[in-house]
Amino acid sequence: MNNIPVIKIGIVAVSRDCFPESLAVNRRKAVIAEYEKKFGKDSIYECPITIVESEIHAQQALEDVKKAGCNALCVYLGNFGPEISETMIADWFQGPTMFCAAAEETQKDLIDGRGDAYCGMLNASQALSLRKTRAYIPEEPVGDAGQCAEMIHEFLPIARAIVGLQNLKIISFGPRPNNFLACNAPIRALYDLDVEIEENSELDLLEAFQKHQGDPRIDDVVKDMVAELGTGNKIPSVLPKLAQYELTLTDWIEAHKGSRQFVAMANKCWPAFQTMFGFVPCYVNSRLTGRGIPVACEVDIYGALSEYIGTCISQDAVTLLDINNTVPQDMYEESIKGKKFACDTYTEKEIFMGFHCGNTASSKICNCQMCFQRIMARALPVEVTNGTLEGDIQPGLATVYRLQSTADTKLRAYIRYLRYQEHEPLLSSRPHREALPTPLRRHVRPSGQVPLGGSQVHGYPR
Repeated sequence: MNNIPVIKIGIVAVSRDCFPESLAVNRRKAVIAEYEKKFGKDSIYECPITIVESEIHAQQALEDVKKAGCNALCVYLGNFGPEISETMIADWFQGPTMFCAAAEETQKDLIDGRGDAYCGMLNASQALSLRKTRAYIPEEPVGDAGQCAEMIHEFLPIARAIVGLQNLKIISFGPRPNNFLACNAPIRALYDLDVEIEENSELDLLEAFQKHQGDPRIDDVVKDMVAELGTGNKIPSVLPKLAQYELTLTDWIEAHKGSRQFVAMANKCWPAFQTMFGFVPCYVNSRLTGRGIPVACEVDIYGALSEYIGTCISQDAVTLLDINNTVPQDMYEESIKGKKFACDTYTEKEIFMGFHCGNTASSKICNCQMCFQRIMARALPVEVTNGTLEGDIQPGLATVYRLQSTADTKLRAYIRYLRYQEHEPLLSSRPHREALPTPLRRHVRPSGQVPLGGSQVHGYPR
């Protein structure tokens, strides 16, 4: 996936002047050795400058890690550490920063060999708070060399998401469908996250699509679609239009991402789309999402944002699903009640059925095939609703979450874990994207503060 950042984290050791600088340096070297042994050398850089009670040292270390191409920072307390200069560098860095600290190695050297970084970590967290500087502190931030190496590696997905958002533009074609307030999108909260947005008209999209008619690249894209669909290529006649649309989107991205490195999209897909374009765009959305370029349906801007965060964290394709309908009682009685699953047994109040219109990457679904959009075909000719990818979500564990702005531009989020449960009857009589996730449990809306509007992002464990 080339639409997410590659993280290189610089580790800077800090030392209080009443402790030996060599203690911090040697502990830093031990962390580096453990990290490179477990995770390789590509994602970490050892800054040779140790900050010892000096703002000048902090400036020198900052210049060094930036020159080395680092886009994330680890401030490592090799001993108690200087509260002012160690938090200054975090404030100046303007990128994802974490703090961790060294544990004492042995009872045999608790006088001259003791670093007191445990106490220093407490003071560092207070100093960060006073500066209003955001930094990641692990739940248990003090450890030996191997444990600190693990902490740094666990920080990489967080750093990817932060750097990704700092360099992200969301491109939308709207407005959102009428009578669909769930996808409302106050944009101020996007700017609070350093995300840029470009809002366009559906008419702009139609004009761009028409200009791609007869594009010589269409045949190659069709061949790629045929190879991807395999035996699921049930409506080959729609593929040239879908290929033309895919080229429209990818060309628009290249022409409009501007100063930003990364792009996600949130595009209108009904009600006029089918009659004006002659197909539904679901399959194209799924293909781009599979490449790390999330395309949310229904101008769901915060759905696209949430998908992009999930892509950065997992380095894998994610999808959007609605928490859609209840599980029929007879299905529950037959397939779920009383059965022991990997982590629990579930009541009928702890399960739901998820659904969406074919925007999931083919790599994440079973028995996928090109189909028409059944809901839209109830009111439109079937031939203009072709273009959705139908199938069942792969069974297994997943994460469900969403980041959303409230009407007063406050960011709220929820996150839960669930299991997709394969259900045989759905294989022969399923609507698109239907699956049987279990459970959402009882906490999907903690304290009533998290908006549930729009589709939910579902990520997959690697």
